[in-house]
Amino acid sequence: MTLDEIRKILPTLPEAPGCYKYIGQEGTIIYVGKAKNLRRRVSSYFQRDVPSSKTRLLVRQIRGIEYVVVGSEAEALILENSLIKEHQPRYNILLKDDKTYPEVVIRHEPFPRVRVERRPAHDGSVRFGPYPNVGMAHAAVAMVRDLYPIRTCDLDLSPHKIAQGKYKVCLEYHMKKCKAPCVGYQTAEDYAHNIREITSLLRGNLRDVIDLYREEMLRLSEELRFEEAQIYKERLQYLENYQVKHTVAPHHIHNVDVFSFDEDEDGATYVNFMHLTQGMVTQVYTIEYRSLIEGETREELFASAITELRQRFASRAKELILPFDPGWQDDASVTITIPQRGDKKKLLELSERNVRQYKVDKYKRAERLNPDQRLMQIVSELKDLLHLDKLPLHIECFDNSNIQGSDPVAACVVFKRGRPSKKDYRKFNIRSVEGPDDYASMREVVTRRYRRLSEEAGGEGLPDLILADGGKGQIGAIREALAELGLAIPVAGLVKDDRHRTAGLLFGTDTLDEIPVRHHSPTFRLLEQIQAEVHRFAITFHRDKRSKSQLSSRLDYIKGIGPKTKDELLTAFRSVQAIGAASLDDLTAVIGPAKARIIYTAFHPEG
Repeated sequence: MTLDEIRKILPTLPEAPGCYKYIGQEGTIIYVGKAKNLRRRVSSYFQRDVPSSKTRLLVRQIRGIEYVVVGSEAEALILENSLIKEHQPRYNILLKDDKTYPEVVIRHEPFPRVRVERRPAHDGSVRFGPYPNVGMAHAAVAMVRDLYPIRTCDLDLSPHKIAQGKYKVCLEYHMKKCKAPCVGYQTAEDYAHNIREITSLLRGNLRDVIDLYREEMLRLSEELRFEEAQIYKERLQYLENYQVKHTVAPHHIHNVDVFSFDEDEDGATYVNFMHLTQGMVTQVYTIEYRSLIEGETREELFASAITELRQRFASRAKELILPFDPGWQDDASVTITIPQRGDKKKLLELSERNVRQYKVDKYKRAERLNPDQRLMQIVSELKDLLHLDKLPLHIECFDNSNIQGSDPVAACVVFKRGRPSKKDYRKFNIRSVEGPDDYASMREVVTRRYRRLSEEAGGEGLPDLILADGGKGQIGAIREALAELGLAIPVAGLVKDDRHRTAGLLFGTDTLDEIPVRHHSPTFRLLEQIQAEVHRFAITFHRDKRSKSQLSSRLDYIKGIGPKTKDELLTAFRSVQAIGAASLDDLTAVIGPAKARIIYTAFHPEG
């Protein structure tokens, strides 16, 4: 992909938080970044006047863009960290070394400590995070220490050390922030109970802890132990105002593949793949998967895509998180999980968000990179829908406009190869019809339009399809006019719903049948555009004509006042009403004393 092609697809990027990956000439990832708004951030690299020479050098190497949509800027930061660690992109300076994010660790030791660490040892300790910044990690530990009396010292509290009796209580004990397990004032069982609650809290299970505290508070209140009940009340208030924020997934979600599935009306299947190691996304990929076997079910397609993606990325994950059971049985040792709630459900939703975004972007990019091909596909779909003999590359649509028969006009808009051809638009004043007769007006306009084309161009400029913004009567009037001219052009009507919006087509040879058009399909959008355009063009023309006829009743018939003077007056005063209300001096300043006196007398005959 060239830089010009990349610039064309930039407006198709989502305005959502995520990570972006720049792909180099050899298909390798050369840069990974994060963004609160992917479109805005990525587009900033491709501005013509980027001041940084380093950025300009990077941009010259880019041959493709991939991205992952996430739920928040914090998640994007965490994902950026894991992707940089995994791929070691050449142009990343920050985070490329072994810098990492802080984690909250419950140490694997007697009377475990809860601490913030950047490189925790793999010694059986329970880890939470990583957190986007050290402040957030310390806030989580501070919350834990406010709620629970746990030790902060570095003493060895193994049973034989405590039994030696060499330790003494410290200030933390006197401040009631620790129950002094070092001297045997707190049992291991009581301390372990606190650690279990802390573990649940840090995993985000706030609701369980809140329910437990509420029960304790009520029980203590009933026993009239109000001071102890107040402690639980304060803890409740603290928890209800706090929300634990951790990484894309907890650390215990390890060596897991997540797959999501989507499809479109054209028969294409889309599958997103994510691999997680210790709660961190290390691989993300989305493919468009098409079946080579006719009649293959969505389950069979999904199962085939899972097998292909696992082989492509050499995945040995022992758990698959899926939206539904596709009957995949390639490896009996692999566990299939279809989550309904919790962290795994959130991971599945993240994958589904990315597969939907991929599908949307596919259409946007196709239109940006090759708009003619997309439009020709739409025209081809319209041909198939109406069973026409040839592609309707040239479409013309007519509409009438009048108010109770006054100032009747008609308009014709022209679409060539799916695009409006405004130089070919035509306006018509109705000449031979008296009163509000839409059918007679349509016959007149169509006759005038195609007689002229037949005579002047020998039929070269005739359309492949004519659309009427009306029902059977309009179609009949157009067909009668074409029959008198000896022309055989297919005619269809735009069917409207109760809100006067496009709902389908009225078409047929012997009898007219309503042909539904799939809502929001490309063909539907083209018909909707044609309808809106012919309405706009006809109504604008009618409004202009009506305005001119109203003006002519006051100015055009004043003796001694020509078109030039009238234009000068309207330019200066904007309306006929303002001209009539103007003083003689104001009029004189615009058109001189002689003509000003004529105008003033015409509007004020008594003066």
